[in-house]
Amino acid sequence: MNIYEESLSAHKNLRGKLEVVPKVPLHTTQDLSVYYSPGVGAVSEHLANNHEDTPLYTGTNNSVAVVSDGSSVLGFGNIGPEGALPVMEGKAMLFKVFGGIDAFPIVLSTQDPDEIIETVVAIAPSFGGINLEDISAPNCFYVEDELKKRLKMPIMHDDQHGTAVVVLAGLINALKVVGKKMENLEIVIIGAGAAGTAIAKLLHAAKVRNIVVVDSKQAISQSRNDLTSFKQELAKFNTLNKTGSLAEVLTGADVVIGVSKAGLIKPEMVSSMNQDAIVFALANPEPEIYPDVAKKAGAAVIATGRSDLPNQVNNVLAFPGMFRGALDNRCSITEKHKLAAAEAIASLIKNPSAEMIIPSALDSNVVKVVSSIFKP
Repeated sequence: MNIYEESLSAHKNLRGKLEVVPKVPLHTTQDLSVYYSPGVGAVSEHLANNHEDTPLYTGTNNSVAVVSDGSSVLGFGNIGPEGALPVMEGKAMLFKVFGGIDAFPIVLSTQDPDEIIETVVAIAPSFGGINLEDISAPNCFYVEDELKKRLKMPIMHDDQHGTAVVVLAGLINALKVVGKKMENLEIVIIGAGAAGTAIAKLLHAAKVRNIVVVDSKQAISQSRNDLTSFKQELAKFNTLNKTGSLAEVLTGADVVIGVSKAGLIKPEMVSSMNQDAIVFALANPEPEIYPDVAKKAGAAVIATGRSDLPNQVNNVLAFPGMFRGALDNRCSITEKHKLAAAEAIASLIKNPSAEMIIPSALDSNVVKVVSSIFKP
C-alpha cells in the first residue's frame, strides 16, 4: 500500500481527524448547573457587559479558525471547500499537536473575497485568531489586508507568511554554509502567487537588495507593461531590472527559490548560477528539481518541501509558535515578528551543514523559541 492509499484508508476509517473534548466532567447535576444551566447565565451576563473579558471566561484565549475557500489547495489548485476540508482538518491537528491550540476547520462555499471577509468578521467573536489557508492570489492579499483592518486579533495567511518565515530561516543557515551575506545576494523566486510574493517581501525586509520574481511568462521587471498592482510592487525588488526567461535570469544568481511547479529548474540552469549556489525547490509533491540532480549540477545547499528528503521547508515550523505567542500575549503578528521568528528557527541549528540547515518539523523546541519572541 502506498502513502496515498494508506491515507485514503485511514481517513475513511477515522471519519475525520478531529473531535471536541470537554475540559470538565459532566457526571452530576452540580456539574450541569455550574458549566451549563443555570450557572452559565452569570458568565453570559458578565460578558455581555464586559466584552474585553471574553478570553478570560471562554476558549477564545486558545482558539483559531482555519479558514479556506478551497481555491488553491496543495498542488491541486481550485478544488473547492469539500476538497479543502481534509487539509484544514490536518492543519487544525498540527495546531493542537505542536502548539497546544484548539483550531477549527472552516471551509466556505464562496470564493468571492468580500463574502469571505464578511463571513470571517461575522464568526470572529468565537475565536482568538484567524489562520487563512489555501486562498488563491490575488484574493488572499485583499482578504488578509481587509481582515487586519477590521479585526483586533492575530490574522495570518499561512501560505504567504508561514512559508516566507521558514524559507528565511533556512536561508540564514544556508548562507553560513556557503559563506555569503544576505545583502550581497542575487535571488530568483519562481512563482508570483501567495508564497512567492510573501517570500520576496520578507527577504527584502531582511536586507536582500536584488530579488527577481519570475511568473508564468518571464521575469517581473519595471520594463513590463502587463503587471498588476501586486506585481508592480515585486518589480521594485528587481533592482538590476533583469528581464527574460527563467534560464536567462538564473545565470549568475546566488539563490533560486521555487514555489511553483515540478521540473521547472533544469540542471543546466543550476550550473549557470554562481559558485556555491543555493537551491530551494519547494513545489509539492514534486519539486522543481530533485536534490541529487541539483547537487550534480553544482548546487551547494538544497532544500525541498518534502519530509522524505533533507532540509524540509515546512510551515509547521512557523505557524504554531507564532499563533501561540500571539494568543498568549494578545497581539497581532507583524513583520518584526516574522523576521524574529525566522532567526529563532534558524538558531536551533548550532552547526549548519549542507544536509542540515533547518530543524525537523517534529522538533519540540521550535514552538518554544518562536512563541518566546512575542511580548505583551
